[in-house]
Amino acid sequence: MDSFFHDLCPLRLTMDIIGGKWKLNIICLLKDGTPWRYNAIKRAVPGITNVMLAQSLKSLEHYGILSRQQYNEVPVRVEYRLTAAGMELLELLRQLRDWGNQYMQDFSNLESHCPQCLLQESETSR
Repeated sequence: MDSFFHDLCPLRLTMDIIGGKWKLNIICLLKDGTPWRYNAIKRAVPGITNVMLAQSLKSLEHYGILSRQQYNEVPVRVEYRLTAAGMELLELLRQLRDWGNQYMQDFSNLESHCPQCLLQESETSR
């Protein structure tokens, strides 16, 4: 095992994997298991730059949360989808979502307005 992983707290590692401004948006987009192309992801995540999208995708691929499939076509076609580990992570994110919803109801009278919330299970637009 890489000493980088060995020296980290498991919770800190998890937060490093999913942390940042864009990674949760990307994970939520890929939640249905179908492949997404780079430009489709970019269009679906308002405000993300090419640099941040590329970095986020590379990081999630490095940690095994998503897979990248490149096809030898002209022009080159690249698709991203969640791996088994990514799908497993969705279950944990759903639990965090549920906790957040309960917290908002109990303590702050707030309502979620997240457009890519995992609550929206039936999204079909791409």
